[in-house]
Amino acid sequence: MSVLGLNETEEAVYRHFLRNPGTSAADLHVLLHRDEDAVHRAVARLHELQLLRGGEHTLLAADPEVAVTRLSEDRLVYLHTQLQNVTRTRPIIESLYAECRSPTDPSGPTGGIERLEQLDRIRHRIDDLSFFAHSEILSAEPYAALSQENINHARPLDLRCLRRGVRVRNLVRKEALDDRRTLGYLRELVGHGAEIRVAPDFTELILVYDRHTALVPLDPQDTSRGALVAQESGLVANIIMLFERLWDDAEPFTDTEEAEPQEPELSDIERRALHAMCTVHKDEIGARELGVSLRTYRRHVADLLRLLGASNRAQAALLARERGWI
Repeated sequence: MSVLGLNETEEAVYRHFLRNPGTSAADLHVLLHRDEDAVHRAVARLHELQLLRGGEHTLLAADPEVAVTRLSEDRLVYLHTQLQNVTRTRPIIESLYAECRSPTDPSGPTGGIERLEQLDRIRHRIDDLSFFAHSEILSAEPYAALSQENINHARPLDLRCLRRGVRVRNLVRKEALDDRRTLGYLRELVGHGAEIRVAPDFTELILVYDRHTALVPLDPQDTSRGALVAQESGLVANIIMLFERLWDDAEPFTDTEEAEPQEPELSDIERRALHAMCTVHKDEIGARELGVSLRTYRRHVADLLRLLGASNRAQAALLARERGWI
């Protein structure tokens, strides 16, 4: 009964009075071969939980169905409270950020704004925000064309988000459609459910994740100078308003070649995760083989199960073989 919140001694006492209703608690510790103080505490707590009733010399145990129902309800209330506490992570995040602030380091996060100047740090932050997005991604990207390197880097994250049901709204410049490579990638995104609109000319570079975190260039005229990551609610709300104005003024992406859903291509990390999932027995080993954390490895596995429509890993392995993925 530990799952319901009783310790071993409390359960032993309760079971004793089920077997011996109307008996005394005197010398109960001797009968149960347990510490006397522990037994006294157990009797007191069972009284408090209304699982025992009666006086010191005549004790009765509550009906098992009543007892289990009452314990279940109390346990659910406790777990719900704990879950609420666990999900209130914002104060924890802010307190951890406070540890890395320094008066001499202007790049440290202050007031809900973080300054990133190195390109690799910006890319890693975008990757993390995309990886953990769960509801919506808004992007306004005033590029004229995407390089193959850009596409190769963005495709696994973009398709992963779309497969998981994340709503993706992407605003692009009209001239980007003149580039065959870029046009092909936009068709691919639309084929997987992305919403894309086209504007003749805009300069704003905006990324917003789950309406909670926004990323904008430090200098709109020179994006190579760095970026600002904002989580201050008022600032993020204003950035979203700017995006929505641009979105409303833009036209839906249309193309003479209708985009059709394609068989999703697995990224290199997804193929490695699939191979590990099918060949190793412990997640810890799989994570070590991929060089990622256990949490990230399990996210990849969950995504693969969802992508394959499998209810377990064995079924996923069979489906993956049928598709020729392994």
